[in-house]
Amino acid sequence: MWVFGYGSLIWKVDFPYERKLVGYIKGYIRRFYQKSTDHRGVPSKPGRVVTLLASNNPDDQVWGVAYKIATEDIDSVVNHLDFREKGGYERKKVLFYPCNPTAENANNSSRLGLISSADQEEEKPFQLTIYIGHEDNPNFAGAEDIETIASHIIDAHGPSGANTEYLYKLSSAMRTIMPGVIDDHLFGLEAAVRRLDDDKNNDS
Repeated sequence: MWVFGYGSLIWKVDFPYERKLVGYIKGYIRRFYQKSTDHRGVPSKPGRVVTLLASNNPDDQVWGVAYKIATEDIDSVVNHLDFREKGGYERKKVLFYPCNPTAENANNSSRLGLISSADQEEEKPFQLTIYIGHEDNPNFAGAEDIETIASHIIDAHGPSGANTEYLYKLSSAMRTIMPGVIDDHLFGLEAAVRRLDDDKNNDS
């Protein structure tokens, strides 16, 4: 079994796995349209975390990291992830396209533990599991403009930490594993939140 991480699972893996590969899925877009009331926010002040939306463009790509789960660990890992992603997410099978990184990119990713040298060989696409928050789930915030989402993220905190940390670590991880890929929504939101962060620091 393989599981695709496109949010905090890219840098915060809390389950056993055998291998990991950088790559992408097609036909989806990554958006901060999911409320977080149990990790990066609380019910009275929800944070915002990423979910996947089906795209009108079948060639749209979402980059992330795929993790191979050993057969003997599948039940425990699935139970763990079902609980971790309990805030409106469900499992779905999609096709994953592994990426063969450039030498420089592979070295950067290997140093951060994102891929190993043995995993840098070209591989064929394969099916894996994603966790996706559908639009009818109670924590789906819906489409909001960048400034509105930023206003929620800047002050949100939850049991897993600050919402800003989630955003900044995701942006940093994406630049590390595939620096040539531009995610306008992610990086635009990061810039908006950093402006708010700077304003807060200047006022303090």
